[in-house]
Amino acid sequence: MRRPAAHAQVEEQIQRLVDLAHPDPHSLLGIHPDGDGVVVRCYRPDAEAVTVLPDFGGRISARHRRGGVFEARLNNRRDLFGYLLEVRYPGGGTFALRDPYSFPPTLGELDSHLASEGRHERLWERLGAHPKHHQGTAGTSFAVWAPTARSVSLVGDFNSWDGRLHPMRAIGSTGIWELFVPEVGPGTRYKFEVRPGSGGPRLLKADPYAFRTEPPPATASVVHDLTRYRWHDAEWMSARASLDLRRRPFSIYEVHLGSWRRVVEEGHRPLTWAEAAEELADYVADLGFTHVELLPVAEHPFGGSWGYQVTGYFAPTARYGHPDEFRALVDALHARGIGVILDWVPAHFPTDAHALARFDGTALYEHEDPRQGAHPDWGTLVFNYGRNEVRNFLLASALFWFDEYHVDGLRVDAVASMLYRDYSRAPGEWVPNRYGGRENEEAIAFLKEVNERVRALHPGAVMIAEESTAFPKVTYPASEGGLSFGFKWSLGWMHDTLGYFQTDPLYRKWHHGSLTFGLMYIFSEQFLLPLSHDEVVHGKGSLLGKMAGDDWQKFANLRALYGWMWAHPGKKLLFMGGELAQRGEWNHDRSLDWHLLDSGLHAGVRQLVRDLNRQYRGESALFELDGDRAGFQWLQVDAADANVLAFLRRSADGTRHLACIANLSPVVRPRHRVGLPRAGEYAELLNTDAAAYGGSGVGNHGRVQAEAVPWDGQPASAEMTLPPLGVVWLAAR
Repeated sequence: MRRPAAHAQVEEQIQRLVDLAHPDPHSLLGIHPDGDGVVVRCYRPDAEAVTVLPDFGGRISARHRRGGVFEARLNNRRDLFGYLLEVRYPGGGTFALRDPYSFPPTLGELDSHLASEGRHERLWERLGAHPKHHQGTAGTSFAVWAPTARSVSLVGDFNSWDGRLHPMRAIGSTGIWELFVPEVGPGTRYKFEVRPGSGGPRLLKADPYAFRTEPPPATASVVHDLTRYRWHDAEWMSARASLDLRRRPFSIYEVHLGSWRRVVEEGHRPLTWAEAAEELADYVADLGFTHVELLPVAEHPFGGSWGYQVTGYFAPTARYGHPDEFRALVDALHARGIGVILDWVPAHFPTDAHALARFDGTALYEHEDPRQGAHPDWGTLVFNYGRNEVRNFLLASALFWFDEYHVDGLRVDAVASMLYRDYSRAPGEWVPNRYGGRENEEAIAFLKEVNERVRALHPGAVMIAEESTAFPKVTYPASEGGLSFGFKWSLGWMHDTLGYFQTDPLYRKWHHGSLTFGLMYIFSEQFLLPLSHDEVVHGKGSLLGKMAGDDWQKFANLRALYGWMWAHPGKKLLFMGGELAQRGEWNHDRSLDWHLLDSGLHAGVRQLVRDLNRQYRGESALFELDGDRAGFQWLQVDAADANVLAFLRRSADGTRHLACIANLSPVVRPRHRVGLPRAGEYAELLNTDAAAYGGSGVGNHGRVQAEAVPWDGQPASAEMTLPPLGVVWLAAR
């Protein structure tokens, strides 16, 4: 006979369950010893009757205790056993299901311990939704971090989105809620129904660790099995491990897939991942770029953010297809010898109600204080890098893309906004650090940690900082006081260089320093030269439109800009459409203007980019010493009145050198003498004014002869013709 105290305790638990305030529904539901037998309880509100069907046979009717809680007793039986629940609803509908509350937790003690300390680098393997067999039963385990919630329920297609049917259990003091649901598999939509501990309305939240989502504007998470895809890039991954991009050619084609190329016959829709796996891979391979950089592919609700306001840090956007089709795109690019870099956004996140913002009713991922937690420029929220679990979330996200999607690098967006507490804030609108300074110590420590862990776990992979300030040692190891990035965008070079090429040649002599100043600091870091999407939006026009002069001069200037950039120290990045000489500003809702290639001038620019990459990849002097002064020497730096500059690039072993000579005035300069390291014949490797590129064809017939006439501090020199608004490359034969 059941004791009154035990009965009262069960009644209390039932009330908490019915009130959706029970932190451990498994302690009430499922199968439990009870006196001289066992009791099976289930919670099926609105049900008319429940029958327990033990795996060993038979049918046991359950009595309705109250509030939708049903209970069946089996006397003289002490063992636990598997069973089904047969549930009948008014109107005659009957369903048989395996009881989720008959299963033990799927999270182990070590996982819980590491997660609570923020040291679980593969946390995506435990949190989120994971199809699996648990105690011989197929289903999906779900887990979510919501430490201050009163209760959390799982809702989805499998329970009519009814938060009463699948309340989750809290795992100790970790703040993690867990539930294994039998017979739920890949493709099932779900969310977490969170009830804040402080009261207030329920919150319907997408899974922060979801591996797949519904296509926006829908916001549900989708169960996805990460283990099904079979990779074909073992050779690429093995070779990458020994790759040092600092001493290798590294030229990046930056892509926003949704507007790269659209399918005209189907309403100008974007390409899918599967279509891009063929078309994009072929195109980039033909142009000779070593890498593709994709604007953020992580799920985001608003297409106009271009992916920079992320809601799904573990899910490629469903706009373009299934996650495994994105894997196939990476596979296809690797098969063509092309690396894949993703933009990654740990600096901020949007305020969308279904996502991370106030996830459990409190400032969980962000700061409570808006002076720290709200970003004034973008209307977004700033991660709390001082919280172990938040750092773990972001670290796991970074490692996830390397582990599960075989990406070759992450370009970290908006690093400057992470480094400084007063970034874009007026006095009084920010909180100083513990020393009274403006540096965000927690963010700095996080960046060091993520970069060092990527370096240790994924040799040959690269982390790139979009960092616009003079913060020191961005690309130095943490052991030397640095942030441990592999490369840093040289936004100063970009700003100064574009400013120069926007200036009428008549006035360029007063802006000569715009092209020479960058060489004062270019060797202080490992720099990457970006002509990115940021330069062709928000009223800035296209690269071609920025160039000074009439149409002929604009094309000549653009070709000269590319010739100058590809010879200049630093790795290269060009946003899509730059190779077409787009006339209009980039529009994320439209395709690139591929019809422009019907014009010889536009086709000529693309041919130039193709040839620049080919020459660049084949000439060690252009890439081996990018971050080393020993690889660069000015030949002519003071010819401001003539708008002429010339420099040498050298290989690491000193056996190769290349001279770059730029005439950035619209007049031909015949018999111009340039110093060279040795006498003999030099090949004119590149002339941006060549007729094949749409230029005037002025040049040196493919070669120049250097004489033993000292010049420019060199033992030899050559007289040559400098084309108007042109850049020439010379290499000794």
